[in-house]
Amino acid sequence: MIIRPRHTAFGLFFILRGSIIPNILSRLIFIVLWSCLVAWLYQAGHFVPGHLSSIPFFSLFGLALSVFMGFRNNVCYDRWWEARKQWGNLIVQARTLTRETVALADPELARRQGLRIVAMAHALVARLRDQDALDAARPWLPAQAQASLASCRNVPQALLAELTRDYIAAQRAGHYGEITCQGLLRSVRECGAIHAACERIKNTPTPFAYTLLLHRTAWLFCLLLPLGLVGALGALTPLAIAIVAYTFFGLDALGDQLEEPFGLDTNDLPLSALARQIEIDVRETLGDTDLPEPLLPQGYLLQ
Repeated sequence: MIIRPRHTAFGLFFILRGSIIPNILSRLIFIVLWSCLVAWLYQAGHFVPGHLSSIPFFSLFGLALSVFMGFRNNVCYDRWWEARKQWGNLIVQARTLTRETVALADPELARRQGLRIVAMAHALVARLRDQDALDAARPWLPAQAQASLASCRNVPQALLAELTRDYIAAQRAGHYGEITCQGLLRSVRECGAIHAACERIKNTPTPFAYTLLLHRTAWLFCLLLPLGLVGALGALTPLAIAIVAYTFFGLDALGDQLEEPFGLDTNDLPLSALARQIEIDVRETLGDTDLPEPLLPQGYLLQ
């Protein structure tokens, strides 16, 4: 995720880091070159726009495309924002579980459970990014726990199962009553619901046919528009087309990034920073003093 200080209106025109331009630069260059060719053919008398110069046609075409593209971006942003809310809730549940476990259980059990929560958060980051979840959880687990998880396909789920078993065993051992245990298990179930919601977002993209339709329509509009504007704008056609193409291709590419909020693109969620925050909060509650620093943006990019 890009985190930058606010700039003046003039300074915004010169920002590249965090801009969508690097993602669409090849498309912009192609469309501008195509517009230059159309303008040259028109100036040389090799091309007459004829009925293609109908401005109302392109206005209605562009308006319809803008509406549908705006709708798609709203859908993609909703997926991004839901994912962020789920991770915010995970931070709440991690803090709650650790705080209550430290207050109710013996220090050894509290530390074991707290580090499992940290391991679960880091394993979930790795799973959502198609990385090795066990390797991500390994620093916070004892050797025996690592061996038991070696054959698990869903490491975050296995860690939540271990949390559940430990809480039930602690309740049976008399560390706390049944009502208190049910409260702790409720938080574990909430963590499981967050895990499932994140997997739902990751594994259920927007319908491909809908995305493909917008891709094709944006390309078709940007390819035809120079033919319709060259009669009115002449040599200025490439400039106008560059602005229009930047808008449509930029919205299209931004929607692609927001649709998959758990990746490593510039506009994806900073999952590593969120997991680090859980690690800091949990370990501080456990009484640790050698805490890591929160992750900071590198080149304005926070991951």
